[in-house]
Amino acid sequence: MSISHAPPGSSEPDISPISASKEADVDELDSASLELTPIVPVSSRRTRIPRWLRRTAGPLLLLALWQLLSITGVLASDVLASPGRIAQVAGDLIDDGSLASAMGTSLQRVAFGLLLGTVIGTGLALVSGLFRIGEDLVDAPVQMLRTVPFVGLIPLFIIWFGIGEAPKVAIITLGVTFPLYLNVYAGIRGVDAQLIEAGESLGLSRWGLVRHVVLPGALPGALTGLRYSLGIAWLALVFAEQVNADSGIGFLMVQARDFLRTDVIVVCLIVYAFLGLLADFIVRSLERLLLQWRPTFTGR
Repeated sequence: MSISHAPPGSSEPDISPISASKEADVDELDSASLELTPIVPVSSRRTRIPRWLRRTAGPLLLLALWQLLSITGVLASDVLASPGRIAQVAGDLIDDGSLASAMGTSLQRVAFGLLLGTVIGTGLALVSGLFRIGEDLVDAPVQMLRTVPFVGLIPLFIIWFGIGEAPKVAIITLGVTFPLYLNVYAGIRGVDAQLIEAGESLGLSRWGLVRHVVLPGALPGALTGLRYSLGIAWLALVFAEQVNADSGIGFLMVQARDFLRTDVIVVCLIVYAFLGLLADFIVRSLERLLLQWRPTFTGR
């Protein structure tokens, strides 16, 4: 408590030392409260490394180790050719046009098989997912066929379709159909029932519910199934082109196997991996385009 020495009602300022010190403390507190210290997140204090550099560091280190083992003789050339030799052989295959021709043939087979498998798998999933009677008629046979290894059906396909392009496309189609069916079916049945009730309350017809509620809700699962199907399509292509093929990347691998050319085999495997990675990149870009309405966690 401070005692003022000024008369009551006087306009003179209070010169009490206690009051002066109190006012000084208040001024200091006000000035201190106005000085804000920015808070820097811990994540921003770290040294930022470009993402493209982080993603390429692993493959580059692997290539460097591979080259080192080849130079030192730990990895013999007849077991696995060096990266330098593989790059040279890849250049030769590109120059004579054999690699481009093989890639075109393989891409054509995958495109046809993927198209047929997408139509069949998505159609069956729609029938089974939207209608209970469709589930009773379709789901059980599909689940039975799904457990059969499609590679084991190659002899039957050769008997049924011959040794031309038809059995190769049929193998790819079969490999693509089941992952797409499972993911589209799960996406349809995973739609929230409250969204269906809300759509019915708004007066949407059955087709309106399917178009505006069910299909958008099933789209994430469908795109995930498409990514799985693309991976299996390239796997099925490897098996398909090993059987009575006279063109394609698999045909180059068979010829290289007969002549013990590990460098050509590795080039073909790299091409398979590159094409699969390119296809996956296209689907992921499609996901970002079509699923903009669904924000998701992208990691930190």
